[in-house]
Parts: sequence; structure tokens; C-alpha cells
Amino acid sequence: MDIPVSGFMYASDGSDPMHSHRMYITSWDGRPVHVHSFSGITSFEDGHSHQYAGTTEPAPTGVPHNHRYFTFTSVDDRHRHQIQGVTGPAIPLPNGGHYHEFNGVTTVEGARPHRHFYSGRTSL
Repeated sequence: MDIPVSGFMYASDGSDPMHSHRMYITSWDGRPVHVHSFSGITSFEDGHSHQYAGTTEPAPTGVPHNHRYFTFTSVDDRHRHQIQGVTGPAIPLPNGGHYHEFNGVTTVEGARPHRHFYSGRTSL
């Protein structure tokens, strides 16, 4: 089954040697797409916590959906962790718009290997 996708491609900043371009999707199956920002602070483990922030991957507007997300934490105690997952479903707001809840566990990193828990809500 083919799903029509439209958007545009642009040159990358060169920071990823495996990719020479990026794609920005503007519609999926004829529907406009949208993203959400997310940020927070991880749980306090092994004597420290980390901050994180990112933007979800695009998803269709106006239909039930989730978003994938991926980012790295701040560097604290000489290491960082990876955060990735899929948000929960859209939670509608009374005046329009919606947000998503997310939660998970970071990758295991550090001189004393450990992980952190995180949770939050995306922007509207």
C-alpha cells in the first residue's frame, strides 16, 4: 500500500557523516503534519540528574496518532544518555489542540554504569 508523502529536502550541516541531506515532511496521506517539543529533567541516580530537550518526529494532524522521539541528555558527571521512545496517544484539550505524555528509561552509561527514568508531556 502506497501512502503519499510530500515535503522538501535540504542539505545537512555535515555533522552526520552517514547523511548528506535531511527531509522535512509537510503532509502524510494528504493530511498536514505537526511536531511537538519536549523537555525535562531525569530522575536523580548515581549522584546526579540530566536535562533533556528535543522535538518529536512529524505525525498526521486531525487523526489519532503518536509521535516517535529521540534525543540525548545533557553531559553531567562526564557522560550523557540517549532517550528514545513513542509518545502516548493525543490528549485533546477543551479549547482545541492536544498534547502527548511520554516516559521511559535512558540508556545505561557512565563510569559507574547506570540509567535514569524520565517522564513528561509534550508541548501543545
